[in-house]
Amino acid sequence: MTESGLKAIFLAERPMLLRLFAARLGGEAEAEDALQDMWLKLDALAPRPVAQPAAYLYRMAANLAADRRISATRSGARDSAWLEAQPEAEEHPDIERALIAREKLNQVEAALAAMPERMSAALRLFRIDELPQRQIAERLGISVSGVEKLLQRAYRQICAATEPGGEEMEERRRLGVEGDEA
Repeated sequence: MTESGLKAIFLAERPMLLRLFAARLGGEAEAEDALQDMWLKLDALAPRPVAQPAAYLYRMAANLAADRRISATRSGARDSAWLEAQPEAEEHPDIERALIAREKLNQVEAALAAMPERMSAALRLFRIDELPQRQIAERLGISVSGVEKLLQRAYRQICAATEPGGEEMEERRRLGVEGDEA
């Protein structure tokens, strides 16, 4: 039987093939899609004689249904793995927290820009480059005690810039120290 004969038998056996697909794939819509794929495969086949065309079509349908089930299983496993790898909703910062963090970063950057160059350099070397205070002292040409004082003042300026009421507390602290010295 030729290709046109296969198509004729396909059309004659269509209701049975549809039931086969529905039983193996679990739904009418899936069965219709599989029948459409089967028709396209038949259309793409090179014309050649087939001894038992109905058996050929049913074997083709069974193989196509098995391929679709395997594909669906793999797709489901891949989707599940993808969903498990995604962060939970609580792990995503909400917009408010992101805006607050961005604002704090801007405040820290402004505080760093307002610091004297030596103080800013000491803080960057200590926190970003992770150099020990002794090496920072050698680079800046000051004592380790001087580096400690620069870092303390830098931290206070950053706290004053980023914490509510921080500027007032720093001002009071500074005035209190000046009052004791006078």
